[in-house]
Amino acid sequence: MTPLDEIWMRFALDEAEEARSLDEVPIGAVVVIGERIVGRGHNRVITDQDPTAHAEIVALRDAARTMRNYRLIDATVYVTIEPCAMCAGALVNARVKRLVYGAKDDKAGGVESVFRICTDDRLNHRLEVRSGVLEEECREMIQSFFREKRKEKGQHKEGVEG
Repeated sequence: MTPLDEIWMRFALDEAEEARSLDEVPIGAVVVIGERIVGRGHNRVITDQDPTAHAEIVALRDAARTMRNYRLIDATVYVTIEPCAMCAGALVNARVKRLVYGAKDDKAGGVESVFRICTDDRLNHRLEVRSGVLEEECREMIQSFFREKRKEKGQHKEGVEG
């Protein structure tokens, strides 16, 4: 872990907060090359009515436009939650150098928890992976979002039945 990993992850957490403000699952990502953020993204699946609008995909698209190149060979991607299989595949296809994420996703993680796409020797590119950066903050953000959603459903249900 570099000393800057926590600093950059805080920017990803800011993006996750932006997703939360849109009532999207609060996951955020930033793409860093050198000492500059070249791409930002947060979940926009509902907002954009786009099943591929995950934070990582949005950030990679932004970075590719900024860099005028779909290959992001010197990039580090910071994301609050372990990328899913689709996003892990996109990181490999973009030739991202390094991935840093906060909390694992035991149900759908495409990097370490369920699949190991970013480090699979059968693929033509592998990433350096670092997990657990600001893990508690990242985990709490997503868990509190779903707690609130369950509470809203419970209150709505009680209101209808009561």
